[in-house]
Amino acid sequence: MPNHWHLVLWPRRDGDLSKFMGWLTLTHTQRWHAHHHTVGTGHLYQGRFKSFPVQNDEHLLTVCRYVERNGLRANLTPRAEEWRWSSLWHRRQRDEFAQRVLSEWPVPCPRQWLQLVNQPQTDAEVFALRRSVNRGAPFGDSDWTERIVKRLGLEVTIRPRGRPKLVADSGNGS
Repeated sequence: MPNHWHLVLWPRRDGDLSKFMGWLTLTHTQRWHAHHHTVGTGHLYQGRFKSFPVQNDEHLLTVCRYVERNGLRANLTPRAEEWRWSSLWHRRQRDEFAQRVLSEWPVPCPRQWLQLVNQPQTDAEVFALRRSVNRGAPFGDSDWTERIVKRLGLEVTIRPRGRPKLVADSGNGS
């Protein structure tokens, strides 16, 4: 994408995600400034990266589908597999980058993946994904989400935004 990117990462230990993202954004920023001769002119990234836990089932496939159809959704390519900066393009090319950087998915990729990626996702899928991105809320079924929220202390990510509504006093005034 011209102004952002998506990664589906599987950290092995606590803290790995933040360390990797720190290294990636620092290295990219340094190289970008060197290439554009703008060293010392300021930040390249605004704000911290966004992340959310994903259930290791069809929810992961929904996230991967969203990521791999990003160029198509943004009208930057007529077909998702033609977007050269996508993992889908690299996996189909079976190039050195794909072999070195892209891992096998922990769930089987459906046989008709290419057709599925090129079909629009439902509004409900996109809404649920964007909610997880914006709030950092776990993306999975309700039982899994409840367990992950408790385990990782993510209660704030699933609460409604804003102050709780005041409940009218139903007493007799005493």
